[in-house]
Amino acid sequence: MQAIVSVQNLRKAYAGGFVALKDVSLDIEEGEILALLGPNGAGKTTLISTICGITVPSSGSITVGGHDTQTDFRAARELIGLVPQEINLEPFETVFNTVRFSRGLFGKPRNDALVEDILKQLSLYDKKDSKVMTLSGGMKRRVLIAKALSHEPRVLFLDEPTAGVDVELRKDMWDVVATLKASGVTIILTTHYIEEAEAIADRVGVISKGEILLVQDKADLMTQMGQKQLEITLSEAVTQIPQSLQSYGLDRSEDGLQLTYSYETTGERTGITALLNDLQASGLQMKDIQTRQSSLEDIFVGMVKEQA
Repeated sequence: MQAIVSVQNLRKAYAGGFVALKDVSLDIEEGEILALLGPNGAGKTTLISTICGITVPSSGSITVGGHDTQTDFRAARELIGLVPQEINLEPFETVFNTVRFSRGLFGKPRNDALVEDILKQLSLYDKKDSKVMTLSGGMKRRVLIAKALSHEPRVLFLDEPTAGVDVELRKDMWDVVATLKASGVTIILTTHYIEEAEAIADRVGVISKGEILLVQDKADLMTQMGQKQLEITLSEAVTQIPQSLQSYGLDRSEDGLQLTYSYETTGERTGITALLNDLQASGLQMKDIQTRQSSLEDIFVGMVKEQA
């Protein structure tokens, strides 16, 4: 699949010496949803701002739809829609006029039918004549998305789109993102919510301290890096793990009633059969056994800790 956004060896350093982005290279494929995960200060917003032309890079190159963002800025920016973290809207203007005005800023001809279609797509049509100040926080975020879509961009950046939104509205927003993807829009979102990436992303990128640690298909990432845990509940508590079981790297719970064994999902042999046999031979009585798949959050936290 062709890359619609290509970032090569991007670096951003500020006058005080702080380096926000360090040799970042990233290709974003047309039609995909890419979730960019990272802790506060990782460089997520700086990366988006630089691609969108809001921040000037110190070195490196960025193209959007084949247009260089420095030498062919207008053509590149026309392909981009940006939904910022902050809700900054004219409170006394109507929803319809707010979106229509944004279209005009890009020099696009008036197209009320298109604006109405966007509002319908985002479940805002019944609010089109309402003043922005009367809307809920979740509805205001939808207005931000409508504004970003008003000039018909091919790429949409969502910077923390569900920040401060309750769980129900967050899931509604996921449905909106899925609908936008179905219409052919390429979507890049930054998020602190791991479940957001698990729910809607095709690929996941992890950024920390201004560096891209990886960009990989979500399912492949969880298969290759994920682990499963076998959680063994004992009939009686143990104060220490028997010497005969030391080689399995078991973790003992504080109350001594549970042992946890971690193993790779892609391994040819899990070692579970040998473990259970050795458990029985050691005299430990098992009350219950269950398995747990590691989540994307476990993988993300582990990677960031390794870099720290």
